[in-house]
Amino acid sequence: MSNLALHQITKRFGAVNVLHGIDLEVRDGEFVVFVGPSGCGKSTLLRIIAGLEAASSGEIRLDDRLVNSVSAADRGLAMVFQSYALYPHMSVRQNLAFGLENIRMPKAEIEARVMEAARMLLIEPLLNRRPGQLSGGQRQRVAIGRAIVRRPGIFLLDEPLSNLDAELRVVMRAELAALHERLDATMIYVTHDQTEAMTLADRIVVLRDGRVEQVGTPLELYNKPANRFVAGFIGSPRMNFIEALVDRASLDVGGRRHGMTGIELAPGTPVTLGVRPHEVDITDVEDGTLALEITLVEQLGAETVLHGKTHLGGNFTLTSPGQGRFAAGDRVGLALPSELHVFDAQGIAITPR
Repeated sequence: MSNLALHQITKRFGAVNVLHGIDLEVRDGEFVVFVGPSGCGKSTLLRIIAGLEAASSGEIRLDDRLVNSVSAADRGLAMVFQSYALYPHMSVRQNLAFGLENIRMPKAEIEARVMEAARMLLIEPLLNRRPGQLSGGQRQRVAIGRAIVRRPGIFLLDEPLSNLDAELRVVMRAELAALHERLDATMIYVTHDQTEAMTLADRIVVLRDGRVEQVGTPLELYNKPANRFVAGFIGSPRMNFIEALVDRASLDVGGRRHGMTGIELAPGTPVTLGVRPHEVDITDVEDGTLALEITLVEQLGAETVLHGKTHLGGNFTLTSPGQGRFAAGDRVGLALPSELHVFDAQGIAITPR
């Protein structure tokens, strides 16, 4: 295992700044996930850690050793790519062994490591097949096995499940989590899928436009997002946002009053309220309630997801347990929870006192 420390990492491609002063520490044995929308810099940051890209400035330390000038091959890391990157003319056994043969490891040791990885990943029956004879999930296991045999200090995984179908992604997520537990390894994983981040990570690093928005455990980010971006990115369905004004000891939500606890702002201050879809109760449409006109109903069996627009004009999503009898065009009242996420005009979370 290894630990990693990044200090003020920047990256420029010509006149374009891609990363802006990234500070991060990854501890021994952690499973850390980089998450964010496409183009936020997460894969570039992973490639800089791997040594496949050079940082424009800043320090990269592995176990307190400065490695900015150390080649990718000498950093003691292993990378698993989205595209699998297997050699099509080689068997699975040869793909697993190839990197070890290049460093002239003894044949007996290579065979022992290959068989250990094959047993761990349940690919022993596949050792004599070529990649073209494997399914997507089997190819991904081989790609991970090629990393395992190197016994790296840190595993780097760049969207390794994105080419798999939805059902297989769920299976492979569980296998990756179990593999991390068995190896007790340090892993850094890149994805744009916040569900993968929530289910796999010890800590999540949320990136936007080359900057770290927040770092924390999955539940820390879900329960206490630092800003509106993190609040809207973490959680599925995504958080709803409603514009409101502070009105003395309450909030004015389109002419409706809602209680406000522990937030000290001047009357008339504009704020944004955040409420998660499962926190809303459905009521009758009455004076003083927030009304929703349903535009889409998703019947998922165990729950019903309702999409629509409030009378204030904003889009809104809520979930209702079970199989509710709703249809597009219906109007329902929305009872907001007593505790809401509140964000200021800059989108920063306002913490109750």
